[in-house]
Amino acid sequence: MNLSASTARNARPVPRINQRRHPAQGLAREVAVRAVRSLYQELALYPKPGLVSLIDNGSHTDMDARTFMRSLFSLRHYYARICKAGYDGAPFSDLKKLGIAAEQRMLAATRGINTHRGAIFALGLLCAAAGRVRALRMTLTPATLRTALLLHWGEELAGHTRADGDSHGLRAAARHAASGAREEGTLGLPSVFEIGLPAMQAALARGATIQHARVDAIFALMAHISDTNTYHRGGAEGAATVRHAASQFLRQGATANPHWHDHALACHRQFVAQRLSPGGAADLLAATCLVHSLSTMPPP
Repeated sequence: MNLSASTARNARPVPRINQRRHPAQGLAREVAVRAVRSLYQELALYPKPGLVSLIDNGSHTDMDARTFMRSLFSLRHYYARICKAGYDGAPFSDLKKLGIAAEQRMLAATRGINTHRGAIFALGLLCAAAGRVRALRMTLTPATLRTALLLHWGEELAGHTRADGDSHGLRAAARHAASGAREEGTLGLPSVFEIGLPAMQAALARGATIQHARVDAIFALMAHISDTNTYHRGGAEGAATVRHAASQFLRQGATANPHWHDHALACHRQFVAQRLSPGGAADLLAATCLVHSLSTMPPP
């Protein structure tokens, strides 16, 4: 018997060792975990007026928490890939291609339901910014993340906002002069850095729990942003209802008020009755949670 021929037939192929491991492999994995966790933190928050949670479906009949879980699981590799692209200094056109592919995976996972389109955009930009900041050997802070967004992709983002295609959000923006995820991205996510994050930090500074801080953050976002989701579902009147209810919650002391839960729940029931769903605020809350999480990562 020809032993060498037998050995050759039975031998398993030797796996090729990847000699080109990306320098941001570990960073990208950690950033992606934090991004998906931030999406889950937004989903799990309750009461959260009109929005899907682990408790109920809010104002939605076409999606529930399981839909969101399938969606966020489908995005885990996207956030790692776009972080590495940011680390490499990729142009916005490359980031956009990654986002489009992620949206297709999301829609496949949810059977065509848009659960996280805004979060794909906003959190994807933050993951890319985190990669860029670390490539420059800088510490991840809110300031460095926003600076990276504006310096490296701000001009391309502005062009993307003007030229991109049709959507419910863009049609609502055209009718009501409302801003959406694209406009937020152009300006370096101002609602995250100037509204959501300060509200969260102020609550934590007074000794609130992280859950209470997230509630304060989403109500602050609802009170201040022009949410294309609410314009699409409720028109100008519905959007005004959202801003007024959120502002009233904040004036009553937000979660510092011992009756905050009852107030938030009443707001939730009102939104459900009117089919209002501030999905833009939900996406920006997830982005706020991600910025807060990234800021706790140790320096390089």
